Amino acid sequence: MHAWPASEVPALPGSGRDLRIHDTATGGRVTLVPGPVARIYVCGITPYDATHMGHAATYNAFDLVQRVWLDTKRQVHYVQNVTDIDDPLLERAVRDGEDWTALAERETALFREDMTALRMLPPRHYVGAVESIPKIVPLVERLRDAGAAYELEGDIYFSVAADPAFGSVSGLDAEAMRLLSAERGGDPERPGKKNPLDPMLWMAARPGEPSWDGASLGPGRPGWHIECVAIALDHLGMGFDLQGGGSDLVFPHHEMGASHAQALTGEHPYAQAYVHAGMVALDGEKMSKSRGNLVFVSALRRQGVDPAAIRLSLLSHHYRADWEWTDDVLTEAVERLARWRAAVSRPDGPSADALVEEVREALADDLDAPRALAAIDAWAAAQSADGGTDEGAPGLVSRTADALLGVAL
Repeated sequence: MHAWPASEVPALPGSGRDLRIHDTATGGRVTLVPGPVARIYVCGITPYDATHMGHAATYNAFDLVQRVWLDTKRQVHYVQNVTDIDDPLLERAVRDGEDWTALAERETALFREDMTALRMLPPRHYVGAVESIPKIVPLVERLRDAGAAYELEGDIYFSVAADPAFGSVSGLDAEAMRLLSAERGGDPERPGKKNPLDPMLWMAARPGEPSWDGASLGPGRPGWHIECVAIALDHLGMGFDLQGGGSDLVFPHHEMGASHAQALTGEHPYAQAYVHAGMVALDGEKMSKSRGNLVFVSALRRQGVDPAAIRLSLLSHHYRADWEWTDDVLTEAVERLARWRAAVSRPDGPSADALVEEVREALADDLDAPRALAAIDAWAAAQSADGGTDEGAPGLVSRTADALLGVAL
């Protein structure tokens, strides 16, 4: 599977700062100091509908991470998956009378278009679950053969007891885990499981559903969590710098993924930091495909909304905050974009040297994009009020907005 094209990232004078970011596993800030190549894995979409603003907010957050690292003169090895086989995808295909592979391909293509329009930097490896099945099967076999997994009526389950560190990502108690497992795709009530929280690694073939050769596992398809583990271990290895996704992935997805990997390798931790973006609501409820309360990036683009304004609407909220999409959010972003473009279109202006450092410091401080926007707002206001004599300032501001915030002026 291929990713989307990369937009050029302008070079800025000097060098950025190491990223201090909130780690879900510890509940506090950690300073990430990767080697020459920073390694990040971000969980991707299940492609049964178009990219909504909740998706866009999540990928915007981790795009900022990439940009901060690039500004420190590091390379970034970014990996993202596509869950192109899963129950919601099959259910939507049946509902609409469509081939599930055609549905997945169409929505993945639309996602690429949206990411390109929003100037999200692409992953180095963009990997589908289906193409990863030959790598997933041996991992499940290894877990089973090591006693970390067991069979139940043809399905293979992971035993959470196999990982002594289970629970260390989310910090939740067993009852909270059980409730979230039932809500988010698990089956804690299934009889015969060793622990209600044990997640499925391999689902035996069901009548009328696609299946693949599972070698000694038998025909079937992979569970959700092992998919990401197989991709991450293959491309990044253990102990990579950052595991990212929306806050709804803390449990079970990231908790289970960490335990799968730790049981497989005997190493800890799976990732150095677990970073999660907040949820975006519409009409008082979290945007989700199941609820249908969605604002699609592609629909806004079709209405003629500048993608830079869409991106500014995302940046106006801290990545960890839960917030609500309203018409006012977009209106404010459109107005901000117009002010910024007017300011950088003038032949000179106030010095922007301090501005570059303000934006760098804001983003290094737990990706504080609203503070970065305020810094550019202040420069634009000074430009409007008094002008300036620095002929290079407007260009430097424009390059800063592009390089660090992904906003093309």
